[in-house]
Amino acid sequence: MPGEVIVTTELLSCSYREGRVLEDISFQVERGDYVGIVGPNGSGKSTLVKALLGLVTISSGRATLFGTPLSGFRDWHKVGYLPQSLHLVNPVFPATVHETVGLGLLSCKKFPKRLNTSDKNKIKLTLEELGILDLKFKLVGELSGGQLQRVLLARAIVNDPELLVLDEPTAALDPETRGKFYAMIADINRTRGVTVLLVTHDSGTIGEHASKMLYLDKKLLFYGSFNEFCCSPEMSSLFGEHSQHLMCHRH
Repeated sequence: MPGEVIVTTELLSCSYREGRVLEDISFQVERGDYVGIVGPNGSGKSTLVKALLGLVTISSGRATLFGTPLSGFRDWHKVGYLPQSLHLVNPVFPATVHETVGLGLLSCKKFPKRLNTSDKNKIKLTLEELGILDLKFKLVGELSGGQLQRVLLARAIVNDPELLVLDEPTAALDPETRGKFYAMIADINRTRGVTVLLVTHDSGTIGEHASKMLYLDKKLLFYGSFNEFCCSPEMSSLFGEHSQHLMCHRH
């Protein structure tokens, strides 16, 4: 239901050996939001989403998913995750597209882990939705970067998650393919009602597609709609009006 809070952080901080990476981060994401998480290199964008997924230790503060404190959250079937793709796929591993997407369903099954007819139909529908049904029997090692990203996205959404977290999903893609990918995420956000957190260094393009921006540089510098970003005197003084309006896509 609209207005339902899906993600909350309160004064969340994370530290690595070299010091604080994130400091006192507080924000809320509501159901149906499409949040672009942007900021310079080393600003803590990936650390933030990994902390929300329990992959990085929170050194102080707290986070909740679907109203449950992260430490007690067990409904991971509600969350789809697309990590930074370069670490994801061994190009010589002999798996087909169909098998790779099926892993998104197997992960939630109890033993014995087997796909049934309903699962296979689900995979087919998801491949159709993302326009890659024709790749069904191709090996993942034979795919282009853009095709591979669609396959990994299919794996992340085949289980109908309510929250989709994407960490720099377009880093290896050319600008045209990148724009199509953002638009595809916006379509999933609208048609499926999936809440989206998307980490990107591409602050100039994400404003065409996302509904909110979270600007991070170890601290939270801005969180709100792109219209609010566009009208913010603080953001004008931080970026200069020209860069501010390039990022907000409202002028």
